[in-house]
Amino acid sequence: MKRPMFRVRIVLILLLAACDGPPPATPEQGARELIDAIGRPVSVPEAAQRVVALSELDLDAALALGLRPVGASNGRGSQHPPRYLGGRVNGIDSVGDFAQPSLDRIVALRPDLILAGGQSDPAFLEQLRAIAPTVVSFYPGEHWQDSVRRIADAVGRQQAGSQVLEEYRTLAARLREQLKAHWGESVSIVRLTPNGPMYMLGDAFAGRVLTDLGLTRPPAQRQPGAGHGAPLSREVLADIDGDWLFIGNFAPDPHGVAALRDEPAFAELRAARLHRVREVDAALWTVIGGPLAAKTLLEDVVSAFHAVESGS
Repeated sequence: MKRPMFRVRIVLILLLAACDGPPPATPEQGARELIDAIGRPVSVPEAAQRVVALSELDLDAALALGLRPVGASNGRGSQHPPRYLGGRVNGIDSVGDFAQPSLDRIVALRPDLILAGGQSDPAFLEQLRAIAPTVVSFYPGEHWQDSVRRIADAVGRQQAGSQVLEEYRTLAARLREQLKAHWGESVSIVRLTPNGPMYMLGDAFAGRVLTDLGLTRPPAQRQPGAGHGAPLSREVLADIDGDWLFIGNFAPDPHGVAALRDEPAFAELRAARLHRVREVDAALWTVIGGPLAAKTLLEDVVSAFHAVESGS
């Protein structure tokens, strides 16, 4: 073991010993082994009680499973959990930003399990493992429903996981039938940034939810990948066009989307000409969410379609 990592482990152990609260689970209390998203075996509590969630998907899935984490990272692009979760996050302590959560805050919460979806830095993961069993709950591009099953297994709520996903599939099937007249229409998913709009790629979370409604993505947005493309200049916007256009904005600038609408090239887009442009929550539409995000996204789509049909 390298000396710097050894020192980190010693500091963490001392901090754990100094904290109040229940100790992490021990083998005597019951443990089982699973394989996480990066193929690493992890010994986890039989039924985790003090979970720290380090991604939006981890937090979303835990809440959907009926488990309130003791701590969670902030949503990307904000200083708070994703807005769509509403009051469900009351009482959950923040451990800092997704990109750089605070080890001190995590230690102070005395977790018995850490869900670290999206974390890929080996050194940071090793530091987390010195605090509590750590499960990398998903890998980029994995279908979100597979990730939810892994999270349900990690927290010992497998039956709840199956039920949550079945409820989602039932809802999606019902709404898909309601939108039968729109099957095959293309929906463009865009994240607005200071450098220009970026479209989400073919394996993005929101795109997969749209597929469950019988909708498609514009050709440029079907390429593999769970993230987003490069920023586009405002003069060349054809790649963000579709039958429908949903634009998410992280920045606290209420004029961001309005400024894009003022661009001459934007007015030529099919979605703009048909009045099928909707501003949406980027934290919901352009990151990797879980069952609660998926259901909210379905409601966004149905609401937008019905609004256009009714002329409102």
